[in-house]
Amino acid sequence: MSTFLNRSSYRRAHKTSFAAGFDPILSAAVGALLIIGTLLVYAATRDWYSANDLDPQYYLKRHVINIIIGLVLAWGTTIIDYRLLRAYTPFIWAAGVCGLLLVLIPGVGSEVNGAKAWIPLPGGFQIQPAEIAKISIIIGISMLLAERNHNSDEPSNQDVLKALAIAALPILLILVQPDMGTVFIISASVVTILAVSGAPTRWVVGLLLLALIGGFVATQTGVISDYQIKRLQSFVDPNADSQGAGYQLRQARITVGSGGFLGTGLFNGPQTNGRFVPEQQTDFIFTVAGEELGFLGSGFIILLYLIILMRAFGIARRSTDPYGTLVCTGVIAWFAFQAFENIGMTLGLMPMTGVPLPFMSYGGSSMFATLIGFGLLQNVHASHRS
Repeated sequence: MSTFLNRSSYRRAHKTSFAAGFDPILSAAVGALLIIGTLLVYAATRDWYSANDLDPQYYLKRHVINIIIGLVLAWGTTIIDYRLLRAYTPFIWAAGVCGLLLVLIPGVGSEVNGAKAWIPLPGGFQIQPAEIAKISIIIGISMLLAERNHNSDEPSNQDVLKALAIAALPILLILVQPDMGTVFIISASVVTILAVSGAPTRWVVGLLLLALIGGFVATQTGVISDYQIKRLQSFVDPNADSQGAGYQLRQARITVGSGGFLGTGLFNGPQTNGRFVPEQQTDFIFTVAGEELGFLGSGFIILLYLIILMRAFGIARRSTDPYGTLVCTGVIAWFAFQAFENIGMTLGLMPMTGVPLPFMSYGGSSMFATLIGFGLLQNVHASHRS
């Protein structure tokens, strides 16, 4: 009985410490991005839907629902000490793989823009298992590299091979869809975690070379769809696909550039209201910021991302547990590379890969995953303070 009471007291104390242990600056930065993103999603869809006698708040309502669900998931991520996730990691990884397999089953997965990556849900919603797979891969390889059975401070070759095996199967399944943008983000997280874990440099260099060779082979063998090849071609030559990806890229640049320093004002962007950028509420949400909030507002958004990354880096650095450090490292790489890729493709600095902007783009799966990642950061932070 006394043991049970002691455990109950520990759980109550631990939950209290979590409530008082969140990083307020990190929370404020994420909250600001969520609010700005909500306004931009509404701005990107309101006028066009209203002009076509549709509900102008259609995307706004669904986006708010996605945020609420995501915040609940983030809160749920903080309830259990992240160190206890080790016991559930195999089940989380298996669930991620099962989700990736489901989308490939005829009649279950749905295809959008040449990628069969979504599972339709009731109410018009859909889920993208590849987004959830990011989390399962990060916690999976972090567990293997943090819990070594030898006295060395560096992972052995066997440890690295096991970690890569954990990442390889989900990545291969995502390649089959194909979703090169998500593969790029996951690969960046895997390489970063390996580098921070102390793995021999040859592994990091070898993986980078393998990624370059693999991208070339995938292009030549037809693994990458024609739609994605046209996106790559439009990056090199915007006139290569003048009615498709090239058009979208040119309109994105025009929309961002038309905002000037202060922007046209929220809901007052001619390019945005005219829907010149296709699917602007999702992957190209930053174009709305560029036009309506201008250089000043866009710069503030980038500053918020820098604050999130700096606070996350601080959490990783202060963690005394290797597992917590590696989990934070994976989340940092994920957020950093995804934000860089999204904003970069909007400005024409990176090829178009169809990745959403974290915390801002419309899309349930991405919102759920990024807020769970945010919850993991707060979990590690709170555990360190408790």
